[in-house]
Amino acid sequence: MILLPEPKSVAKTEGIYTIGFESMIVITTSCPTGAAVYADMMKEEFAKSAGFDISVTRGECRLGDIALRIDETLPANEYKLSVTENGAEIAGGSLNSLGCGIATMRQLVRQYGSLIPCVEIEDSPSFEYRGYYHDVTRGRIDTLSELYRLADKLSFYKINQLQLYIEHTYLFRGMSELWRDETPLTSDDILALDTYCCERGIELVPSLSSFGHLYKLLSTVTHSDLCELSGSEHRLTPFYFEERMNHHTINVSNEGALPQIKRMISEYMDLFRSDKFNICADETFDLGAERSHELAESVGYDRLYVDYIKELFDFLIEKGKTPMFWGDIISRCPELISELPDGVICLNWGYSPYQNEYDTKALSEAGAAQYLCPGVAGWNMWINSMNTAYKNISLMTGYAKKYGALGILNTDWGDCGHINQPVFSVPGLIYGAVGAWCGELPDYDALNRDISILEFGDPSGTLVSLLGEASGLCALRWGHVVHAKGETEAGAELSEFFTEIDASFAKSNVPRLAALEKEICALAPIMRWDREVVGVAKLSVEMLSAWNEAGAYIKGALIPGSVDDFDKNDGCRIASKLEELIYRYAKLWRKISREGDIRYVIEVFSWYADLMRCHALGKEFKV
Repeated sequence: MILLPEPKSVAKTEGIYTIGFESMIVITTSCPTGAAVYADMMKEEFAKSAGFDISVTRGECRLGDIALRIDETLPANEYKLSVTENGAEIAGGSLNSLGCGIATMRQLVRQYGSLIPCVEIEDSPSFEYRGYYHDVTRGRIDTLSELYRLADKLSFYKINQLQLYIEHTYLFRGMSELWRDETPLTSDDILALDTYCCERGIELVPSLSSFGHLYKLLSTVTHSDLCELSGSEHRLTPFYFEERMNHHTINVSNEGALPQIKRMISEYMDLFRSDKFNICADETFDLGAERSHELAESVGYDRLYVDYIKELFDFLIEKGKTPMFWGDIISRCPELISELPDGVICLNWGYSPYQNEYDTKALSEAGAAQYLCPGVAGWNMWINSMNTAYKNISLMTGYAKKYGALGILNTDWGDCGHINQPVFSVPGLIYGAVGAWCGELPDYDALNRDISILEFGDPSGTLVSLLGEASGLCALRWGHVVHAKGETEAGAELSEFFTEIDASFAKSNVPRLAALEKEICALAPIMRWDREVVGVAKLSVEMLSAWNEAGAYIKGALIPGSVDDFDKNDGCRIASKLEELIYRYAKLWRKISREGDIRYVIEVFSWYADLMRCHALGKEFKV
């Protein structure tokens, strides 16, 4: 019996509950109308896993039914699940905890179909707030149906908050310069997603860059004067992924800055039920660097930062919202926490597999209310680093317990195009769900096995481990590829970015990646569901292998004598391979994502393919 997250108390008893045609899912009179959505989710799970349909009804239970109840004697965050030979009962102290109990029942049905082992479960979470943070700005912009699928996944693993990272990918009214060449989310999308999440016990919390990371806003003709650095209106071309993440900080000394940001916040916040708002305010790289330099020298850089965010916090509190913000800047001067309004939530992030507890401890001692924010380790990679995500989430969960954090907000960023397929973030999503519910993570290998079986329908239990191994064989990270191209176009020598590439490691991993690809493909016939992940994984493993070869080739081409058995003729073959792969990759992208930044990802592939082909054919490559 695999249950993720593992309940606090599981007592297996003798017998099997056999669900028959006459069995029904009964919404008892104690339940509010919202219970119908959870009942329908269980009905759908049953049809997929048991092979036949059962009905949902309201009223009183009969022998053999599945009863849904609200039990006011239970704490609001607790549920109980009882399965006997005569039927099942799921009771929650609230509608949301009832939904968590139904998620557990769905996991049983997924494994056992209509023959459910008898069991008594009592359960409640370690953290009240269990969130997922999803980037829909720097690469992928999910279709609405894909966002619905994400919400369903969160509900299945008892995650109760979702935030979407927005810079310029929302269609603000009267701001066509911001999104004119994008495929933005609309008010219709957000309103629909907010309702969909609410029905599944998920709070959709608005999140909007309001200080740093305002590339598109501050590069427009209309708003470039609000940028800390002059000339920002000329930074749009040529496009450079890393440039987008840097140098686009609000000039806090400009009187028009706060009114503009407040207008955007006001328009966006009104779409959400949530009483929270995340202003982000992280990585303000250029604060005080040029236009506000004189003011920064006068009052201090930290003061410049704190006064600006306090103004936004006061504005949000007046609107009845609890402010949230990323904690990387304030953690350098935690004594300033005392100046912030009561109730402000600091989102304390850190993504290292060896993350220390210094910031968490300092913020806690300063009196900050905080979420701990680990990550799924997928940015700049074709396949997420499962090992990094596991270690990071495990450490951050421990710090959250130790220092009394309010919750966990697990992050999935899209640096440099969000190239990893979303399915590869799911193991990290589940690591975070388990940590936030249980307060700790079980053994890495055992957890990966359970995820492979429960989430992907892989009875061998090996899929996640195979993906993790493949990720570890990457010799040329996408972030390095992007950085080398951008800096070369800015005037640097490309060769300097490939001197440290381990060509031997890159080339020696190609056979193992080919073997892993075959092992993954061999799972397809035995998988109970979600066979599509096999095709996605096959493509991504081939991506890793092709870029490994590309890295070794480029080093050999640019630095003669640096690569053993370098073959100039390989350039055309590797270039063609990259072009074939990006064609297939773009088709997968467009199945689940809007156009977003796929054009820029393709551009990087084409640039390197031309580089290698020119070298192989003895032609000049023009940067």
